[in-house]
Amino acid sequence: MMTDPRVTVKDLKIGATTDSGRDVEIIRGVSFDIAPGEIIALIGESGSGKTTIALSLMGHTRTGCEIRGGSITLGQDDITAMSERQRAGLRGTKVSYVPQSAAAAFNPSKRIMDQVIEITAIHKLMPRAQAEAKAVELFKALALPHYDTIGDRYPHQVSGGQLQRLAAAMALIGDPELVIFDEPTTALDVTTQIEVLRAFKSVMVQSGISGVYVSHDLAVVAQVADRIIVLKRGEVQEEGTTEQILHDPQHPYTRELMSAFEPKEHVAKVVESRDDHVPILEVSGLCAGYGDMVKGEPAVKILEDINFRLPRGRNLGVIGESGSGKSTLARAVSGILAPYKGDVLVNGHEMRPGLKARSKDELRRSQIVFQLADTALNPAHSIGAILGRPLTFYHGLKGAARERRVIELLDMVHLPANIRHRLPGELSGGQKQRVNFARALAAEPELILCDEITSALDTVVAAAIIDLLKELQRELDLSYMFISHDLSTVEAICDDVLVMYKGRIVEALPARDMVAKAEHPYSRLLISSIPQLDTGWLSSLERDPALVEEFALR
Repeated sequence: MMTDPRVTVKDLKIGATTDSGRDVEIIRGVSFDIAPGEIIALIGESGSGKTTIALSLMGHTRTGCEIRGGSITLGQDDITAMSERQRAGLRGTKVSYVPQSAAAAFNPSKRIMDQVIEITAIHKLMPRAQAEAKAVELFKALALPHYDTIGDRYPHQVSGGQLQRLAAAMALIGDPELVIFDEPTTALDVTTQIEVLRAFKSVMVQSGISGVYVSHDLAVVAQVADRIIVLKRGEVQEEGTTEQILHDPQHPYTRELMSAFEPKEHVAKVVESRDDHVPILEVSGLCAGYGDMVKGEPAVKILEDINFRLPRGRNLGVIGESGSGKSTLARAVSGILAPYKGDVLVNGHEMRPGLKARSKDELRRSQIVFQLADTALNPAHSIGAILGRPLTFYHGLKGAARERRVIELLDMVHLPANIRHRLPGELSGGQKQRVNFARALAAEPELILCDEITSALDTVVAAAIIDLLKELQRELDLSYMFISHDLSTVEAICDDVLVMYKGRIVEALPARDMVAKAEHPYSRLLISSIPQLDTGWLSSLERDPALVEEFALR
């Protein structure tokens, strides 16, 4: 017997008016249903309308946007016909939201329990004692450690994975009929992500709640969604069961998404004999940390006795969980953080420990590209000014010569010349990361340190950035050190891989051998945690509880 859908979206149209008065269509006639207890995934590249549609299910649109047509019904409620006051009454009770960044959703000055149960007081759903008891039940169901006391802590006293599950508890406390998950595991390490996904899915299935899961990660979607809706530029391209979309996609765009997810095989380069085999980067006995120096050592030690060599023209991947020391290693090699012990040599030339001590040429030789282009690019400066600054600093270029080189750099990263007149806020995520990379190229470096540069990008854009890095490497004879927690990305571009855990290198192998030949238990746990394009992968995944406990990957 057919049951009535819990959510019905019919011919939804959402538009916006730009500051210049131009009218923009964002969502163009989207329709779909969600059955009781069903989880659908909205997938597509950045700008496809995933989050805009998801937010509209709560009757919410971003500033400047408006619902211009169609209808959204949740049970008996027509959300599009409601007043803003009526919609506010639904939020947290009938429909709730789990954000991408749980850290941004919590007030750092309030205890976790007070925030999780706050919605029950706002809507007068239940007495405080009952709300607290229900929260503890949810903490337990979401597999949170110390579930009976974790509510007494402050947000900064729990890990990222725990905070993400606590955000889910906050969304579930009001017994909603629909929960919207907006890329809730994007910022998590692969091992932590598994525990969070498992917890989300378990609670949703037990409660019979419907869900909308917004993501660009097909492997994650495969574990949680019953059906997938593929979006591009505000229109549905394809809709089907998760199995059908993953294994028999019909639309060319869906097939493009699938091919972008498939790891590209990286062919290891043969390094020619030159410079007397001097590696482009050599690190020996490196130790670094943070805080005030006491007896020649920092208050907090992060890196302990790091040793490796990177031959010229090859690429080195560095993988590990958050807190393993990956980014600290990149900062120590680049000079942003001065190591307190050990040596860094670039092309046989010993680099002085901190940026201030390095000459212009030493600074030029190695450049770093940061994870978040949003924070790396000055929002008040034009792209031309951002790229022009290193050209003047390193090469003394000014005026027309500088302008010509800015255009050349933009062309190198496949961006149009006229983009130089725009501000970073007017660019997409992928465009900003290309500008970020062009700025590093402006120095004409030999070595580029890439710190999680694709982790904030959708699958298609990330694949294009990887292809760009390979192309530039061939043309400019670059070497890369690639920091990531995503082994598949590292495999796509790196020749060798270092695995880091608690500030130490625990394994070093050729990238092609990582999956088959990794021996350290931590390496094997990392590898086993990479989601596969298989709907049964999560439910069949068996991880040694002792290993998970030993490495505290929660």
